[in-house]
Amino acid sequence: MFEAPRSPYLVPFDGSFRAKDAPTDPPDDVPSEKALKKALAQSVAQLDELQRLLFASNDYAVLLIFQALDAAGKDSTIRAVLTGVNPSGCQVVSFKQPSMVELDHDFLWRTTRELPERGRIGVFNRSYYEEVLVVRVHEELLDAQHLPAACRSASIWEERLESIRSHELHLARNGLVILKFWLNVSRKEQRKRFLARLDVPEKNWKFAPADVVEGRYWRKYMKAYEAALAATSRPWAPWYALPADDKDYMRATVAGLVVTALESLRLRYPRTTRTDAKRFDKLRRMLEANR
Repeated sequence: MFEAPRSPYLVPFDGSFRAKDAPTDPPDDVPSEKALKKALAQSVAQLDELQRLLFASNDYAVLLIFQALDAAGKDSTIRAVLTGVNPSGCQVVSFKQPSMVELDHDFLWRTTRELPERGRIGVFNRSYYEEVLVVRVHEELLDAQHLPAACRSASIWEERLESIRSHELHLARNGLVILKFWLNVSRKEQRKRFLARLDVPEKNWKFAPADVVEGRYWRKYMKAYEAALAATSRPWAPWYALPADDKDYMRATVAGLVVTALESLRLRYPRTTRTDAKRFDKLRRMLEANR
């Protein structure tokens, strides 16, 4: 298993995480916007090379999970971090409202089908964590899952979190590097971004009335996030609670963490065996003779 990158935003592994203590603003000594964009560009260039190594070595796969409330910047962060990386080496999956077929399976089924294969970087824009976040806030959504009465006990959320821990440990034991990012936006900044979607015609399409309605449940969401992150941040599948009010800082931080995690794997291009070297010499002579 890989080593979780150190960071002031790393959610503790002992269950002590408290959402109220997680900052939404970057530190006071944050670099300039120009410096942050330069750092992001450098990380993206490193990530491109690391993805090549990941593909060539074919030992690990990487899964980046992004969870956040609306307008926190999930889409733009994913786009910024993966811009410049070979598209054939990445796969991004956005999970919306589950289909009838998906509802007829266990809650981990639809995401398991989309896990990246070895050598690739997979990105989940929302994930199985929705089942202990939005579904926990809106328990009526459980009705559509047609669970047996015995499976809808008061301990359902603790049981689902236990299932997630076991699921992620199993994946990590089989070579999946999991990094999870909670983009922690403040209510004030979220409101500002919603207004921008209304004020700027080119952003109108992003605005959804339901997003405003969900604001009524802010405290419930914070409690759900706190419970989920505290219960499932582990060395093999760490959570990072990132301040999301400054998008440039957030993007640079995400990219840096991904690069650090991949570097910790000490990836190498496959070595040429003596047999391969002899065969290559023979093929080289053939190519040179056909010039």
